[in-house]
Amino acid sequence: MEKTITITLTPEGNLELPPEIREQFSNGEQYSVVTTEDTITFKKVPKLTWDDLRERRAELGEDPDPLTTEEICEIVREVRREKKK
Repeated sequence: MEKTITITLTPEGNLELPPEIREQFSNGEQYSVVTTEDTITFKKVPKLTWDDLRERRAELGEDPDPLTTEEICEIVREVRREKKK
């Protein structure tokens, strides 16, 4: 169902949404914003499933230059040294 409402841009640059619209948003959800000359559209970004992630990983293929175990260990040591400072 399509519904048209009017919202206000505050002096701080925030959009003031009426409660009936605000309750449709959830903390942590992501939205893509599509703009044209006179239109702004919010679309909920669907959450990735494990299957989606596996499919994306398969599309990428094997890493042509994978890190060695020693390189990974060195990175971990560097991070730990930095955290101690």
